[in-house]
Amino acid sequence: MTRVAAVDCGTNSVRLLIADVASGDDGGTLTDVERLMEIVRLGQDVDRTGRLAPEALERTFAAMRGYAALIERHGAEKVRVVATSATRDAQNRDDFVSGVVEIFGVVPEVITGEEEANLSFTGATRELASLRPPRPYLVVDIGGGSTEFVLGGTRVEAALSVDIGCVRMTERHLKDADPPSPDQISSAAADIDAALERVRQAVPVDEARTLVGLAGSVTTISGIAQGLPAYDPARIHLSRVTAGQVHEVTRGLLHATRAERARLGVMHPGRVDVIGAGALILDRIMREYGFGAVVVSEHDILDGIAWSLA
Repeated sequence: MTRVAAVDCGTNSVRLLIADVASGDDGGTLTDVERLMEIVRLGQDVDRTGRLAPEALERTFAAMRGYAALIERHGAEKVRVVATSATRDAQNRDDFVSGVVEIFGVVPEVITGEEEANLSFTGATRELASLRPPRPYLVVDIGGGSTEFVLGGTRVEAALSVDIGCVRMTERHLKDADPPSPDQISSAAADIDAALERVRQAVPVDEARTLVGLAGSVTTISGIAQGLPAYDPARIHLSRVTAGQVHEVTRGLLHATRAERARLGVMHPGRVDVIGAGALILDRIMREYGFGAVVVSEHDILDGIAWSLA
């Protein structure tokens, strides 16, 4: 058994998983020791400026310092730090890299969208055997700056990353309205649909028989659809949400004020401003690709990173 620490630094959040990984004939087990998330909005204005803002870097480093203390306390033998969309896009990403090295003592890997997709697929699908959903799967990881699409059964067959994350779509189209106007929503939907057409050209999405949705936008939608009074990972993980439920939740979020969204019991405060765009991305995916339901996974790229260290 190996104790590992995985850090995923995305556009909207920075997350930590400390876990014990054991190999076995059934593929092995991954047992959580710590699983934490903080909304830091590292990708604040990156789409507009091309740079990581100093205040965004400091928020991120503050969260990471707390994570480093936990990693030392729990005695993790291996540490891997992965950075995704916002850092890929930033002209000053060296500032981010030097800060991470100072905090963790390891160089962060600014991975490509395709590498991100592979890690997400591994993390999301290791536990699906118990549900026996039909293969192949289309795994969709809706992040802050980008969304990854991965098609595969027992392995990845095709993948693509496109720049339609919930933070990016909010800043491009939905930023200044409370709630957004019909024209703003239409503009965002058109942007998303154009990206989905590019995905269709690269990934044979029509071959997929099960849609698997990852990350905070998707898990929050599941919690709202279930009417949960508070965020409950056990109820959300491996839940099934129909296309009709996703559409209803999306419509409600896009027509709600910020104050109304903030009052939802399952809503993390850091998602209040971007959840409408995240829901719209999932809704358009299900409409455009014809999925009647999505299987929701709490396990994603973070788990994939941990498995990669085993």
